Amino acid sequence: MAVRDVEARGYEVVVGDCMDGAGHVSASAADRAGELTSMLTDPRIRAVAPPWGGELAIDLLSLLDWDRLRDAEPTWLVGYSDLSTIMAPLTLLTGTATVHGNNLMDTPYRQPDGLLSWLDIAAAPRGHRFTQSPPNRYRSTGWDDYRAQPEVREYTLDATGRWARLDAVGDVEVGGRLIGGCVEMLCNLAGTAYLDTSAFARAESRNGLLVYVEAGGDDAFAICRNLHGMRLAGFFDAANAVLVGRTSAPDARSLTQHEAVLDALGPLNVPIIADVECGHVPPYLPIVNGANGRLVHTSARSELTQTLD
Repeated sequence: MAVRDVEARGYEVVVGDCMDGAGHVSASAADRAGELTSMLTDPRIRAVAPPWGGELAIDLLSLLDWDRLRDAEPTWLVGYSDLSTIMAPLTLLTGTATVHGNNLMDTPYRQPDGLLSWLDIAAAPRGHRFTQSPPNRYRSTGWDDYRAQPEVREYTLDATGRWARLDAVGDVEVGGRLIGGCVEMLCNLAGTAYLDTSAFARAESRNGLLVYVEAGGDDAFAICRNLHGMRLAGFFDAANAVLVGRTSAPDARSLTQHEAVLDALGPLNVPIIADVECGHVPPYLPIVNGANGRLVHTSARSELTQTLD
């Protein structure tokens, strides 16, 4: 159904060879790296949207042809969660924008008011500016069973919630280049050449960064440790603000997920906005790594504006 929905938008869908879901990876690291490089450098392909997975995508990083990727006409790479392992480095090392939104299997869902589909963003021209705002509703538990309900099109948004400032009280309006992803993935790259946000900030933005992070499933202690490690490695050094995705990951016995973020990132002394729709909890607010962002959070409105420049 996801493929058919993309085709219904007028696109031809090419299915790759590395699609075996029987094991923990779909093919060897060399084969997967070769296929991804080929797709991202093929001028006929405008977007690569993995269906799901990517838990061990880290094994591709040393095998990708980064010079070839840097010299190619930009092609969108779309995904979230595990795909952060590839998307953030791709933007940081080549300057190519990537879409942290949802995977291919979530594409058929209708986005609630205020949010866009990754397809809308991938079809937008350079220079396009768009604003998204939270629907203030989210799914409290689980995901739909795609096999049992292949025709599902509507999110079950059964809980209410707004963005929340964690570090202080007061209005926020701040800008910067957007970069980020899933904590459990990015923490493994912190301090390496694949996640050098400071170099990216110097090269791409004199105005600093808007950094976003989200917890997939680790408990609050693990997330706290990982965020501390990322901060110590310099990942947040150029951040003007931090956006934190809403999560269903568990609290620890004496530490909540919000408290974990504050413990690790409070020393940054920048605004920290939590419960943003950029994590594992539907619906999804696509964020473009590399876009010029403007974050507004007040008692009257919350929004993120992105410019594809």
